[in-house]
Amino acid sequence: MSYMRGDLLSKTRKLVKGLAKSEPVWLKAMEKAPPATFPRAENKLKPISLPEDVYISKFFQKHPDSKHEDPIKISGFDPPPARVFGWRVLELKEQGVSEEEAMAVADMEYRAERKAKKKAYARLKQIAKLQGNKPPPNPYPSAIKEIQAEERKFVHDRFHDPRILGIVQKLKEERAAFLQDRSGSGRF
Repeated sequence: MSYMRGDLLSKTRKLVKGLAKSEPVWLKAMEKAPPATFPRAENKLKPISLPEDVYISKFFQKHPDSKHEDPIKISGFDPPPARVFGWRVLELKEQGVSEEEAMAVADMEYRAERKAKKKAYARLKQIAKLQGNKPPPNPYPSAIKEIQAEERKFVHDRFHDPRILGIVQKLKEERAAFLQDRSGSGRF
């Protein structure tokens, strides 16, 4: 029945009318009280757009490195800097500031916040050094550095794990044998 259009009731009616199927017991009851029909959604769903999306795209045009340096924490409660930038521009525009000035102010605030974070971490490292302690981990790391820190163990294993070194040695020997065979058989 998948080749016919319509719901179960209309498909069954067509099959019974065309004598392709005997009339089922439930057909008369279903005709008296047909199931509810729900309106269908249009084929294409409209994308969700928020008022600050325009300013977010402008933010990323101005700060393309922010996509990689400012991590978006899915489970975190803090919004990403780009969204904060967009909200701030909208807030300033509501207060009567022009769009260019609002973007300049929001950009200045973003840069000041980043600078303050870097300065705070530098001060933490300085205090740790004076106390003779190991410097604390960066509370504001970039996403790339977080990923690299996670991968550092695997990179270290790649060069120092005896099992992996054995596999690499075996691959080198196989390649040398293959090249030897190829160069030896090409002379005939």
